Amino acid sequence: MKHSLLLSTALMVSLAAPALADGLKVGVSMTSFDNPFLTIIQNGIKEQAAKDGVDLIVEDAQLDVARQQNQVQNFIANGVNAIIVNAVDGSASPAMTRMAVDAGIPLVYVNHPPAEHAQMPEGTSFVGSDEVESGTMQTKEVCKLLGGKGDIYVLMGPLENESSKIRTQDIEDVIATPDCSGMKIIDKQVGNWSRTEGQDLTANWLTTGQPFAAIIANNDEMAIGAIQALKAAGVDMTKVVVAGIDATPDGLAAMKAGDLDVTVFQNAKKQGEVTLQTAVGMAKGDKAQGNIWIPFEPVTPDTIANYE
Repeated sequence: MKHSLLLSTALMVSLAAPALADGLKVGVSMTSFDNPFLTIIQNGIKEQAAKDGVDLIVEDAQLDVARQQNQVQNFIANGVNAIIVNAVDGSASPAMTRMAVDAGIPLVYVNHPPAEHAQMPEGTSFVGSDEVESGTMQTKEVCKLLGGKGDIYVLMGPLENESSKIRTQDIEDVIATPDCSGMKIIDKQVGNWSRTEGQDLTANWLTTGQPFAAIIANNDEMAIGAIQALKAAGVDMTKVVVAGIDATPDGLAAMKAGDLDVTVFQNAKKQGEVTLQTAVGMAKGDKAQGNIWIPFEPVTPDTIANYE
């Protein structure tokens, strides 16, 4: 039922918007152009805009909250018909929401949940995936591979990022269940979604000589960094479990190579497409739909063929 409603919502938006979009101008502020996963979302937005005849103004917030707020102000000053924001910091979203609502311009957040996502204000929507599913699916699979016991390291996204917070809490919630209670977090560190930071943190852990069974990362980029550090240190990859989230092309390549054991598919392209469609629909008078969920799906070596 849930999946049917999700697909029906996306379908209704996609059917309603394209023919009406000509001449619309939409401002887009992305957290960072350097993040491979966010690039897929951005490309989804751009491809849908090209199909629908929408003019885009796309800006890079460069992980800077103040810069992103200024970009939203500039979008409003430039008279855009709708605004899309991939929030640098969800807790800073109320200020941007107020600006857009006061200006009467539809605002759609994508991927990074805004602070108000539990009750989106009138004239705003959020398109993303329910993060409670992501870290839960990921850690349950790790638990199964470890037989419910083993010490683990955790690589986290930025502490201020809502997705990172929820994914980390998911890990803790799963290992608190009876089936996984033999698992223990021996350390968790912030890797800021970065492959380089994931590699450096893992290299530091390896210098301690502390035995461990798994590294669970909040995203594929940090997981790949962990794999690079493990392989550089000569660790037997069959003796350790590494898990990520997003099922990025590089993540899937690492899984095909036998290095990444678990990831979770987050349909970045669909998020981008539905976000643009939602923004266009709202600009043409459609009612804001609150939260629009694109389901997560677990990916393992047994199912990877479905995601290549």
